Amino acid sequence: MRLKDRAAIVTGAASGIGKATAQLFAEEGAKVLAVDLPDKGLNADHANIATFEKSVGDIDAAEAIVNEAVKRFGRLDIVMNNAGISSSTRIEELTEDIWQRTLNVNLSAQMRICQKAVPHLKQSPAGRIINVASVMAEGTDYGLAAYCASKAGVAGLTRTLALELGKFGITANFLEPGAIKTSMTSGLWDARPDVAEIWARKAALRRLGQPIDLARGALFLASDDGGFVTGHGLVVDGGLMLRV
Repeated sequence: MRLKDRAAIVTGAASGIGKATAQLFAEEGAKVLAVDLPDKGLNADHANIATFEKSVGDIDAAEAIVNEAVKRFGRLDIVMNNAGISSSTRIEELTEDIWQRTLNVNLSAQMRICQKAVPHLKQSPAGRIINVASVMAEGTDYGLAAYCASKAGVAGLTRTLALELGKFGITANFLEPGAIKTSMTSGLWDARPDVAEIWARKAALRRLGQPIDLARGALFLASDDGGFVTGHGLVVDGGLMLRV
């Protein structure tokens, strides 16, 4: 019960990393507002989980999400910004719409939710911000200009939050997932087992990551165990980035 009596927001919680994190937080005693799009099949799979359907990319989403959490739980202690999108588009085909939509969902939405959450996190004895970036914040691949730019932005945003909010006892960290089998990536892995095998073999642990691997990292950062860790990017990639 490492999160007993705490209240959390987890976005992108209908599947993958967000769902695993919401469930683990709930099992560890937190009251969780699980947020995702209306058409994603969002379910409350634990008595401690409440659901809220909203696109984080909407300009009014941050205020609506934070207000809903405070209304339901009377407090807010943890924000887990996990919702994100990706597309593979080479730079010559990259449209303004793809660029702006990717940065809006992956970066601007995180900033807005953090901004609205800060007044409530200041009142918490253990305020926590956990943003989801990617190992692609530090590396890249073909067609990932928008995605990598947004995730590098998450890293920079989170470090600044850590610096500004530390005096209030609020920690701010980001996760850097490697090759993880989620709903966003499973189409590739399932359609191309050979590609999945290549990425698994690249990792020192010789496997793709699972959502629970990231959830456990998030739990560490959200709990008292991570109370003196801030401004840090926790790489959860099975050793994928060890080779250069």
